[in-house]
Amino acid sequence: MRRFRVGRWLPPAALIAVLLCCWEVAVRVFAVPAYILPPPSSIVRAFGEVRPLLGEHIATTGTEALVGIAIGALAGVTLAVAVWAVPWFRRLTYPLLVASQTIPMVVLAPLLVLWFGFGLTPKIVVVALIALFPVAISTAQGLAGADDEQIDLLRSMGAQRRDILRLVLIPSATPAFFSGLRIASAYAIAGAVIGEWVGASSGLGLFLTRSQASFRVDRVFVGVAVIVVLSVALFGAVDLLARLAAPWQHAQRTRRKERT
Repeated sequence: MRRFRVGRWLPPAALIAVLLCCWEVAVRVFAVPAYILPPPSSIVRAFGEVRPLLGEHIATTGTEALVGIAIGALAGVTLAVAVWAVPWFRRLTYPLLVASQTIPMVVLAPLLVLWFGFGLTPKIVVVALIALFPVAISTAQGLAGADDEQIDLLRSMGAQRRDILRLVLIPSATPAFFSGLRIASAYAIAGAVIGEWVGASSGLGLFLTRSQASFRVDRVFVGVAVIVVLSVALFGAVDLLARLAAPWQHAQRTRRKERT
């Protein structure tokens, strides 16, 4: 298992290292100005300069992302259950859900800041709205894909609604729920940053805005790198949680990989 993990992560790590080396060499060979594209070595030095400042910004953005994705996931599951249980509610809300995804968050974020101020609330709302759609759609599909024969069998044996929910519906919807949550986690940090970009007193979005205003492109790249690391870490945490919550699905994938 350990060899498999190393073999899976080694190629992309090697590719990133090669790209960084090519970036460093190309910037120095072609004498690209640092205010246009700084070399990776300058970005590392800039990280050392701003490292004492990043802790507060990371904590703010991370809090917004975690709280927002939790609220969005809870709302998404609630909406999915309503959509699955009430057909007319599905016909009523499904087009609205799809239409809501056509509104760019860059356009919506200023309105949320205007309505809720410059605190954590508008950023949490942005992340929650980002998480709502994939979680709701995926969970609804998971509930709809439950085995009807198992449900009928349990009913014939006198099972109550809560028994059907525990034995059939939740196991059926759990993998789908985490599929939607993975998608939401990949965009949660970026959603929080978008909200901070419009207006905030702390956060990585504010850090990027100040770095851009002072023409410190190297610090902008530092902010981007931190956002990438946080997004990957959040995605990995959700993936680990999915494996713990649905171990049977991970076991099935492992067996399929071993066969191939």
